[in-house]
Amino acid sequence: MTSATRRRRTLLATLAAAVLAVVGLIAVPGAATANSGSLTQVGSFGSNPGNLAMYEYAPAGLASGAPLVVALHGCTQTATNYYDDSGWAQLADTYGFAVVFPQTNSTNNALSCFSWFDSTKDTRGNGEAASVKAMVDYALGQYHSDTKRVFVTGLSAGAGMTADLLADYPDVFAGGSVDSGLAAQCATSQSAASGCQQNNQNLTPAQWGDKVRSSDPGWTGPWPRVAIWQGTADYTVYPVNSTELRDQWTNAWGIPQTASSTQSLTGGTTESVYDDANGNPAVELYSISGMGHGLAVDPGTGSTQCGQTGAYFLGYICSSYYTAQFWGITGAGPSPSPSASVSASASPTPTPTATYTPSCYPGSNYAQVTAGRAHDVGGIAYANGSNASLGLDNVFYTHTLEETAPGYYVIADSGCPA
Repeated sequence: MTSATRRRRTLLATLAAAVLAVVGLIAVPGAATANSGSLTQVGSFGSNPGNLAMYEYAPAGLASGAPLVVALHGCTQTATNYYDDSGWAQLADTYGFAVVFPQTNSTNNALSCFSWFDSTKDTRGNGEAASVKAMVDYALGQYHSDTKRVFVTGLSAGAGMTADLLADYPDVFAGGSVDSGLAAQCATSQSAASGCQQNNQNLTPAQWGDKVRSSDPGWTGPWPRVAIWQGTADYTVYPVNSTELRDQWTNAWGIPQTASSTQSLTGGTTESVYDDANGNPAVELYSISGMGHGLAVDPGTGSTQCGQTGAYFLGYICSSYYTAQFWGITGAGPSPSPSASVSASASPTPTPTATYTPSCYPGSNYAQVTAGRAHDVGGIAYANGSNASLGLDNVFYTHTLEETAPGYYVIADSGCPA
């Protein structure tokens, strides 16, 4: 073979690889290739009544006794998508823990959604929930992980399943993160799913808490620590779901639905903290102003950055980092309340602001929409943040809105705090 022929073949191979990379048939260098390990499928992990696939990631040289995180993708996604873009593999390298990435398929659901709305699949000992539990058991044995530091997180349908898993297995999961998701056992059939996604279910905190308590009868605690992430402009899983999640898990913990403290974070994010009886964060609600449906990421090399932007991976804030910090697996312990002191040696935490002072705004529905405190969907006005229905978007219907956190409004017709 002449040197000219070799040069031509090398050039052709390079061009072919570039073409394949463009159409997505081979991987291009990115966040995933920078990890110290690789995403690996586990062929057999035990009982699998939910017909799921198990993928796992662990950094090279992972020590025994490390945490274990389960990360569930959203509809139309795969375990590889979540591995590449969510930031969890990047954080696993930095802080030393293993990650399990369950994957569903179009046989289970046409859009490859986890079945958070099907009581034959999302309850303790059944279907997909049982398959995820089997994955946890397998990974605990494989990595010799700390059984008291097992966590679960997910996006959208994966978030709905995350809430179910936290209720189903409070004896397994020490904490969770529900990203653009729904309250545990909000729906028990696929026909009821869209109603949960788009509408206030008008349940009391106690009724929401009962759904948790009845998922594992006899369990009285301790309960998992729960982070809730929600965009205020999410019209796939409406913002009211974050309020319902807040009500559900604070009630399970037996603590008030009034935040112990609030602070502003990067990306237009407001963090509301709900402390337990000992003053430690038990539930945290992160409301991201203007964000639609997806997982919040923040690409970059900073200590609080992670992830890659893409479909349903939205550039606002690294939710995975702040979740890991809340769980206490970043080496800095749980994210402190704004009133708590922060050690100079701790991982960077944004400087907290003072507790937010509510403001009240009376006016017609039309005026509320025009002022940006509400939005119109099909001629009906809905309060931004809480998504509470105000009625017809016109000048004849009036409501008073209270802004309880930046960009988060609730109906306060009976009066606002002085």
